[in-house]
Amino acid sequence: MAVVSFPEPALANADGLLAIGGDLLLPTLLKAYAQGCFPWYSEDQPILWWSPDPRMVLLLDDFYCSQRLARRLKQKRYRFSWDENFSQVINQCKEVHRKGGTWLLPDMITAYQALHQAAYAHSVEVWEGELLIGGLYGVLLDQVFFAESMFSIKRDASKMALAMLMERGKREGWKCIDCQFYTDHLSSLGAKEIPRTQFLELIRN
Repeated sequence: MAVVSFPEPALANADGLLAIGGDLLLPTLLKAYAQGCFPWYSEDQPILWWSPDPRMVLLLDDFYCSQRLARRLKQKRYRFSWDENFSQVINQCKEVHRKGGTWLLPDMITAYQALHQAAYAHSVEVWEGELLIGGLYGVLLDQVFFAESMFSIKRDASKMALAMLMERGKREGWKCIDCQFYTDHLSSLGAKEIPRTQFLELIRN
């Protein structure tokens, strides 16, 4: 089966929309991430592929860990895991975003579960006892973690997941965490916007 071909990222419109259509098969998704674009669309829309400019990234030395967060990370009541329950994490992310509409449609969940089975998509879990209280998931490709979504049902749980992700990234020598679009929340944690050209150079070298 032929892999969907993507235009050059510089051809994206002002909002970052690069292409419409295609499929969510594993080869297509891997090609998209390698080229710096990702799928994001709503119900009743075709698949939309994005390559925003500027791009929000979190460099490994830039993560801001507040004193409160540092104290939480040391508390023995919390346990952290990697890929322990990817399915539960992605479905929790879907539920968190449902209030304002969700982009995590069934086809998207199926696609990322396939990426997980192929060892490209990963999750970080934060547990309090037997309860999953926070987590995140994304795609790890060529030493870049393309973060897709996170959730928290208790205070600071998603921040703790991100802190654990950063620790793993430092141990394994990742280049950066891709955060896609600007948010005040991500900015408060140390993420910053960089030009798309710089982002593409970073992920390709």
